[in-house]
Amino acid sequence: MSRYDSRFGDPSSYRDRRSDSGLGGYNSSSSKRDYESTEPQKKLDLDGLTPFEKNFYVESSNISKMSENEVEEYRAKREITVEGRDVPKPIKTFSDARFPDYVMQEIVKAGFTEPTAIQAQGWPMALKGRDLIGIAETGSGKTLAFLLPAIVHINAQPILSPGDGPIVLVLAPTRELAVQIQQEATKFGASSKIKNTCIYGGVPKGPQVRDLQKGVEIVIATPGRLIDMLESHHTNLRRVTYLVLDEADRMLDMGFEPQMKKIVSQIRPDRQTLYWSATWPKEVEQLARQLLYNPYKVVIGSSDLKANHSIHQHVDIVTENQKYNKLVKLLDDIMDGSRILIFMDTKKGCDQITRQLRMDGWPALSIHGDKSQAERDWVLSEFKAGKSPIMTATDVAARGLDVKDVKYVINYDFPGSLEDYVHRIGRTGRAGAKGTAYTFFTAANARFAKELIAILQEAGQKVNPDLAAMGRGAPPPPSGHGGFRDRGRGYGGGRSWN
Repeated sequence: MSRYDSRFGDPSSYRDRRSDSGLGGYNSSSSKRDYESTEPQKKLDLDGLTPFEKNFYVESSNISKMSENEVEEYRAKREITVEGRDVPKPIKTFSDARFPDYVMQEIVKAGFTEPTAIQAQGWPMALKGRDLIGIAETGSGKTLAFLLPAIVHINAQPILSPGDGPIVLVLAPTRELAVQIQQEATKFGASSKIKNTCIYGGVPKGPQVRDLQKGVEIVIATPGRLIDMLESHHTNLRRVTYLVLDEADRMLDMGFEPQMKKIVSQIRPDRQTLYWSATWPKEVEQLARQLLYNPYKVVIGSSDLKANHSIHQHVDIVTENQKYNKLVKLLDDIMDGSRILIFMDTKKGCDQITRQLRMDGWPALSIHGDKSQAERDWVLSEFKAGKSPIMTATDVAARGLDVKDVKYVINYDFPGSLEDYVHRIGRTGRAGAKGTAYTFFTAANARFAKELIAILQEAGQKVNPDLAAMGRGAPPPPSGHGGFRDRGRGYGGGRSWN
């Protein structure tokens, strides 16, 4: 029984894939890289598995008429780079995706005007049923790039029977990102009565267990709690045919690789896998080789690390002892009631600075991994509503935190990697808005100076002369002289919040 009323034949269905070249490699038409030569040949063992449908894409007449030159011009204009075999042309409008009416109604209701770059190229790829690697920064529209094809996929499969696990599994690194994905899944899945649940730690298991027992088509989960549910036999992954690994780079950073592999090992090998990452370091690439089969790859912008050009970046060389006073002076300059996100390295530092700011009359709250989920949810709601316009956070909030209108990001502590720097400052300047990031940089951070300078220069930002000197190997100025205000920024303001 299917709720999808226009099924299409699948030229690379599970039967064909048995005789194909095997897991662990993909061919790149543009880079000519052949992973198959470095990975052992593996055959898919699909005996006893029920065939399933996964190719639902029919190219619209408008897209069919596009010449190769027009396709290349469109991709160049939107900074889309593709790799893989038989890559479909990108779409230009929502109607070109040929989504069923129940999906189109939700798109219209949401008020979207045109697909984002990742959606324009990612939707045809995902709807064709092939594995997909997507490299795109947070805020690029990738959640809908995998969710809308997932809804079409679900509605083409037999309806869940008692005891069945989900059809779609989305793995995410943090509770916050998982909850945000669930909100979109609820909004866009409602018209076809697709049920979902969000599985993450730090909260009682009871409600999550009850959702799983009732049966849900979509599970969005963090790896640790999902393994707990699997080992307790509260769910299973036998029905999963559409797997999404969101922010794979962040999951690897957080040490989730063993858990990810353990989970994936319980899913049928001919599943469709969509692998999303904001960066493309070797570790992320190696895991993709192991988990994906002959995938497409789409990169929005460059896979090289770079910052959003809509963000003004300012770096101040300071000593550790100067940080708090510098922070207060900066807040005096910029505080106008807008949301300000301040990043710290440690949970203890988060709490200490928040306590000091509150004692000094600043409306600050903190969020980090030791907070209960209820407290984290409350802090986020206060911050989003502007009731507490200052929020301090550890890197738990650096990725996937979708708070609109964060005007300023302050790196009180410089992060442990340039990837985290880019993701932290990316909490501002979202959806085409302008943003500003301030960073305190100490002698202890000197090893990052050259790479930070490269990121600043690529984004067309002015480089602090003291930072430039550190990049050449010179020691930092002993006094940490100079500051954001001293360099003639003239931000003005003062405390205008109530």
